[in-house]
Amino acid sequence: MNKKAFLILITSVSALGGLLFGYDTGVINGAQFFLSKYFELDPGMKGWVVASALLGCLVGALSSGFFNTLFGRKYTLILSAVLFTISAWGSGMPSILPESVSLLVVFRIIGGVGIGLASMSAPVYIAEIAPSKKRGILVSFYQLAIVIGFFVVFLVTYYIGKDLTEAQNIQFGWRQMFWSELIPCALFLMALFFVPKSPRWLYLKGKDLEAFKTLTKIHGDILAIDEQREIKKSIEKNQNQTQNVNYFSKTILGIIVIGTVFSMLQQFTGINAVLYYGADIFEKALGFGKDDVLAQQILLAGVNLVFTFIAMFSVDKFGRKPLVIIGSIGMIIGFLLLGFSLKNDAVGVVSLIGVLLFIASFAMSMGPVVWVVLSEMFPNRIRSVAMSVAVAAQWGANYIVSQSFPVVMESELNENAFWNGSLPYFIFIGFMIISIIFILKYIPETKGKSLEELEKIWEKK
Repeated sequence: MNKKAFLILITSVSALGGLLFGYDTGVINGAQFFLSKYFELDPGMKGWVVASALLGCLVGALSSGFFNTLFGRKYTLILSAVLFTISAWGSGMPSILPESVSLLVVFRIIGGVGIGLASMSAPVYIAEIAPSKKRGILVSFYQLAIVIGFFVVFLVTYYIGKDLTEAQNIQFGWRQMFWSELIPCALFLMALFFVPKSPRWLYLKGKDLEAFKTLTKIHGDILAIDEQREIKKSIEKNQNQTQNVNYFSKTILGIIVIGTVFSMLQQFTGINAVLYYGADIFEKALGFGKDDVLAQQILLAGVNLVFTFIAMFSVDKFGRKPLVIIGSIGMIIGFLLLGFSLKNDAVGVVSLIGVLLFIASFAMSMGPVVWVVLSEMFPNRIRSVAMSVAVAAQWGANYIVSQSFPVVMESELNENAFWNGSLPYFIFIGFMIISIIFILKYIPETKGKSLEELEKIWEKK
């Protein structure tokens, strides 16, 4: 296999990993609308069914470092693919199994562990195996693939549900939505057996010959020697730096806290309340019927996809902080349109524009930029630990939002004459205002700066 074909293989497999990440987290949107009616779930249980997977994500993210170190990136990804498959099959609950909400939650948590493992392992694998000149765009395309996963799953749930009556969707349509994930799961699992192990992990384990063979397939004989020299130098430097690191020193703890809060604020914008409960929002807040609900989800995912492209091609041009600030202002305006239209009983086109403006603004700012900044802001010697903490905290924040959103939505306070169904969106607006203040004060502009320059910036803070 020539170098170009080899890179295409790696890119395709990584894209499937990202697509599954988005697919698995997005499939609950359409499915929960019908399974909630099937099980007659109250708001608390609805939140638990949706958010339970995020506890699995938290466990997967926290344990990914252990699995990646012990078994390597490739086998950790294979484990995640197996967990995805088990979750997709079990969440549909075949008739041979007793039906219960608890069983569904178990399979959702299993899938969540798979997501947590993949969310850490896949970007690391891509970054370590890709040529340096193409590393940035390949990692960016992984993030794009997550958004594509959301778009694909919304298309799939639409076509599954559109030809069924509401009663049929409640009885078995939501099962088919979960089972549809088995196709990309199988492709991902099979493809992983045809990709190599990470050269960097192989060098860390002393398997120099196998690592060099992989580098040769990627770079060719001559460049592989240079790449081998750089990897070994990097490993030696990193080992020296990570010795005797005091994570509780004022500077290092401060950096980790700032990155972690920034990561959590991404979730407190309310993005996953919209992505997970979009069907409920379209039905209850915007007054759409079943057919409209599934169609509107495609529009939502399409806007998300288009504006992610915009972010990819503008983040290096305009900088990280300006893009996040502009996007946060756009998100605030979007939820203000939705919130005031709900308060004033003026639900309609303006409300829908508000939701789409929020999604577009998030997709071009907080969505991708948070990951870019987190990958750049942490000094080399603490990057692995700091990233694990920040990502785990983000899954925790995601759980809080996902569990509490349906409870707040259906609370008496939200349904009183003053709020009239708009309370959650004004809460999210409050967090977005906090985000802007936090970003302006604490987040450095990382555009065009070397990691060494950023370390000096932190030393001055």
